[in-house]
Amino acid sequence: MTVLPDDGLSLAAEFPDATHEQWQRLVEGVLRKSGKEVSGEAAEDALSTTLEDGLRTRPLYTARDGAPDPGLPGFAPYLRGGRPEGNTAGGWDVRQRHAALTDGAVLGDLENGVTSLWLVLGEGGIPVADLPRALDGVYLDLAPVVLDAGADTEAAAAALLRLYEDRGVDPETVRGNLGADPLGYQARTGTPQDLAPAAALAARCAEQYPGLRALTVDALPYHEAGGSAAQELGASLATGVAYLRELTGAGLTVEAACAQLEFRYAATADQFLTIAKLRAARRLWGRVAEVSGAPGAGAQVQHAVTSPVMMARRDPWVNMLRTTVATLAAGVGGADSVTVLPFDHALGLPDAFARRIARNTSTILVEESHLARVIDPAGGSWYVERLTDELAHAAWEFFRSVERDGGQAAVLRSGRLRTDLATTWAERSKKLAKRREPITGVSEFPLLSEKPVEREPAPEPPSGGLPRVRRDEAYEALRARSDAHLAATGARPRVFLATLGPAAAYTARATFAANLFQAGGIEPVTAGSFEDSGATEAVLCSSDDLYAEQAAQAAESLRAAGARHVFLAGRPAAYAGVDSYVFAGCDAVDVLSATLDRMGVS
Repeated sequence: MTVLPDDGLSLAAEFPDATHEQWQRLVEGVLRKSGKEVSGEAAEDALSTTLEDGLRTRPLYTARDGAPDPGLPGFAPYLRGGRPEGNTAGGWDVRQRHAALTDGAVLGDLENGVTSLWLVLGEGGIPVADLPRALDGVYLDLAPVVLDAGADTEAAAAALLRLYEDRGVDPETVRGNLGADPLGYQARTGTPQDLAPAAALAARCAEQYPGLRALTVDALPYHEAGGSAAQELGASLATGVAYLRELTGAGLTVEAACAQLEFRYAATADQFLTIAKLRAARRLWGRVAEVSGAPGAGAQVQHAVTSPVMMARRDPWVNMLRTTVATLAAGVGGADSVTVLPFDHALGLPDAFARRIARNTSTILVEESHLARVIDPAGGSWYVERLTDELAHAAWEFFRSVERDGGQAAVLRSGRLRTDLATTWAERSKKLAKRREPITGVSEFPLLSEKPVEREPAPEPPSGGLPRVRRDEAYEALRARSDAHLAATGARPRVFLATLGPAAAYTARATFAANLFQAGGIEPVTAGSFEDSGATEAVLCSSDDLYAEQAAQAAESLRAAGARHVFLAGRPAAYAGVDSYVFAGCDAVDVLSATLDRMGVS
């Protein structure tokens, strides 16, 4: 029988301790094989990834990458959670969004896993007058209701409160949010709103409805305008501070004012960044409450929404995977409520199947994956703690810069915030164009033969303020050109892949070229000869060794067969007869747009 040591089973007892420097030397050896002569910290830097906001993700984190003590859930700085019990009691609140009246949709959601409702009213949503019909059959003492009514907030709030009274709902049992967000409305539309009515609603809720909040600090307008995580957080802090000033000026205490706010953030498929963002948001708001004189009121209430920016219109089924990862990150990050946008959100009004998948995403993660059993399960990870700390500092600096420029309303009026967000989006657009940030099903592995998914048009949302961007917009424009060409001629634009040598030599680059051109709606042809392909342009695909031997002659033969433009799949070099090159890191959008132009695809 094996006898265990007194201190239990020490799995590493027979192994010598390894040092960080020894690991770095191993990394040096690996990089040397790939032609990079770097050593020490430089070797580690070579494997690091640069993020937005000046952040940098390293390949390895150890105890030396420590961060400040995160504390405990329910206690300042609230980094690990605003409530001591977290979501362990029953998981996070599953909040479904409704922007149109669809027969049975609201009750169907509530009967199948949804625990609160997010209703878009007024412009771009359900008419305020139809609110009673939208909530027909809903037990208002059980299902929290969150409003999003923009310019119609006062009328929508009055209608909801009147509905509570008409149905005899005990004010003590009312839960939800009236959704007043004047600065968010200004961000969306460019139209300033008076903050006084929001303060009046907050005072009424504090006095008559202790479980009902009046204001939402919606950070989605800044995320949807292309903002980074730090900009999203910083803008939300500036908005929250502006509301605190207004509410306390109207007579509420800091504690009562904080209790009237709920914060809404985007959850993306970047799992660790989303986790860090939600944790950093709580820490930052806890700091605001502390310096405002109410350290015990800094527990931020969070509503996470899967990112509209990441939702693709082509191959929309992949959106289910994106929203699953985003929901996981939101849950692990400690969001109090989570909205999973249906996979067809970018196409129009979701159908019943899409809504069912959306709500079941949370159900599976809570009930089957048990994500809510442990509070802040990412806490203690050297990587997550360091990323949270660095992101919090970057967001705090952005918030301070907004305050120096006069606050959130001022930077919206001056256009300074629009410029900041546009600059960030322009840099990200370059990565998307070069496929450094891939979009599966769009810029990578597109399926030209897919049957389009069609939906009823959704109401047009309010506009006139910050733009709404999407990751797929540049590629969507290219695919639309191809679709129009298909409709007009019966065929898509084509490119011929001229492979040289055996399959082992050309397969990798032929696959690369096929994916790249399909991202622009251009059909790759590999069978037969160039003359039979119906293409006007060709791509040479092979190994560097075979290019040196055959590329010039192959290009000459293609030109003789009628090719107007010859690409080579590989790094640029001096090959006779080759017009341009396609390679990993090239500007795919520019290449594809120019190719469609030459092909006469308007």
